[in-house]
Amino acid sequence: MTATHFGFQTVDERDKAQRVRGVFDSVAPRYDLMNDLMSGGLHRVWKAYTVMVANLREGDRVLDIAGGTGDLALAFSKKVGASGEVVHTDINEAMLRTGRDRLINRGIVLPTVVCDAEQLPFPDGHFDLVSVAFGLRNMTRKDKAIAEMARVLKNRGRLLVLEFSKVAAPLKKFYDLYSFQVLPRLGEWVAGDADSYRYLAESIRMHPGQVELKALMQRQGFGHVDFHNMTGGVVALHVGVKC
Repeated sequence: MTATHFGFQTVDERDKAQRVRGVFDSVAPRYDLMNDLMSGGLHRVWKAYTVMVANLREGDRVLDIAGGTGDLALAFSKKVGASGEVVHTDINEAMLRTGRDRLINRGIVLPTVVCDAEQLPFPDGHFDLVSVAFGLRNMTRKDKAIAEMARVLKNRGRLLVLEFSKVAAPLKKFYDLYSFQVLPRLGEWVAGDADSYRYLAESIRMHPGQVELKALMQRQGFGHVDFHNMTGGVVALHVGVKC
């Protein structure tokens, strides 16, 4: 058995994807509402900043990985226009279906693909930008996934990773209290699922911090990587340029 982590549990690598899928199958119907409640609406600010940093132009090609309910895909589609392309993907069909329906309700029809970030079904050098928001920490082999993201990017293309990260030391005690006491109760109350939100808190702690993720991206083909801390390091946006 090749072991990996699922929150604080140690599991077989072959089982992790199925367990993560179960988490998001459970939370998909209330995902957007829970995001607003969990972050006090700040997730919208974090995503808006990501779109600003993306600095997309008319005609650009974008791959949105772990696109879920489609927030970023919708914003990106407005930037690239009719001559551009935004491909909306997720490994979880329930999340992707929720996002696709939401986009259609807004009059936006995008290519929508169920796929694993560790085995992307796209040609080399196809995209100008790859984005993954709040999805990398759930991937079993992050190094392989990031290498795949580099593969499908054009030379000088950019990868944006928006993810929970290592919070600033003065906030740690309060953040831990919120994560392990308040968040599961909120999940039980709103989504009827405390365990999935307990996993969320645990998965954040197991995810590489800002400096470690920067080094991982550099090892997988990104010659220049910067990160931008938001909300005291609760979230960080890593920007890597394929060189």
